Amino acid sequence: MKYQLTAPCHFGLEKTLAFEIKRAGGEDIKNRDGRVDFTGDEKTIAKANISCSVAERIGIVLAKFRAVAFDDIFENCRKIPVEQFAGRNDELYVAAGHSINSKLTSIPAIQRTVKKSFVMRMQEKYKLGRLPENGVKLPVDFLLLKDEMTVTLDTSGAGLHKRGYRALSNDAPIKETLAAGIVDLAHVRDTDTVIDPFCGSGTILIEAAMKAANIAPCMNRRFAGMSFGFIDKAVWNDAFSEAKASVKTDLSVQFYGYDIDPAAVKLTLDNAGKAGAGKFISASKRDIRDFHYPYDGVKIITNPPYAERMGELDEAKEIYRTMGKVLLPRENSSIYVITSIDEFEELFGEKADKNRKLYNGMIMCRLYSYNSRR
Repeated sequence: MKYQLTAPCHFGLEKTLAFEIKRAGGEDIKNRDGRVDFTGDEKTIAKANISCSVAERIGIVLAKFRAVAFDDIFENCRKIPVEQFAGRNDELYVAAGHSINSKLTSIPAIQRTVKKSFVMRMQEKYKLGRLPENGVKLPVDFLLLKDEMTVTLDTSGAGLHKRGYRALSNDAPIKETLAAGIVDLAHVRDTDTVIDPFCGSGTILIEAAMKAANIAPCMNRRFAGMSFGFIDKAVWNDAFSEAKASVKTDLSVQFYGYDIDPAAVKLTLDNAGKAGAGKFISASKRDIRDFHYPYDGVKIITNPPYAERMGELDEAKEIYRTMGKVLLPRENSSIYVITSIDEFEELFGEKADKNRKLYNGMIMCRLYSYNSRR
């Protein structure tokens, strides 16, 4: 069966996600601000959850309608054929919701209205006075944007940035989905050498190594949709098997991480092992002042400290000045730096070939790209 599907992502990564959705079998792909809409069957749902590196989650669109009053929500949600997704013992619950620039602003009240409409629909269709709700739990999300409401069934459960390899992190982590997007924008290939001189918990290196080795980012975790009765378990099993069979095991590349904190170095190595990328990644304690290129033709991809998250602004600026001294000039190598500090190019000592606006959590940042020089 074909479903209308949607996948949110970081602003600026829509093209990357659209490409990944197409590889997962998605059709009728449309890029929106911060999301990609598409159609697909159960196999597409499973493959997209397992393989999409920049998607935050994969949802089945249940309904879209205009809502300026609670009656609008109740009546439209009651029309949704939820019995196609939930059995008589299952529970549909509102897991998350957002209201942005809309007349209705109370999230708890909207949640109660959506839930009430689903309960009444299920009671009518299954001819029950009271729903058991002791079976499968199906999470539902809603977005009310400018009085236009979208209701989705969440097939992912925990956000897809939770790959399963990073139980712990250092003080200033970068989200896995954003790191994967930066790696894609850097065009990392299976012949590249990647270096992160501020490796932290290793997220950028791990996402780069996973991409190079074709390790599906979420093939070692579970999803809410795996318990849904309308998706055959064989579909999930086949998707996992396909992902595991696609891993490249004969790579000879090595990715390098450095950090001034020995605890961060250990964390990088531990996380890399959990991700299945341990043999591709090495890490050691090193101050940025002691950085040197091991050879030409490498890609520097890094998320250095910035003041909003850690340390003082003056300290961050001094780090950027030091980066400019040790990373420039470069021969046949590229540099990608994400930061929120507007004066980065001035501090670094060279204007970027390109900069792109990205968000690290709620912090507006820019990815500064310096292409290879000969």
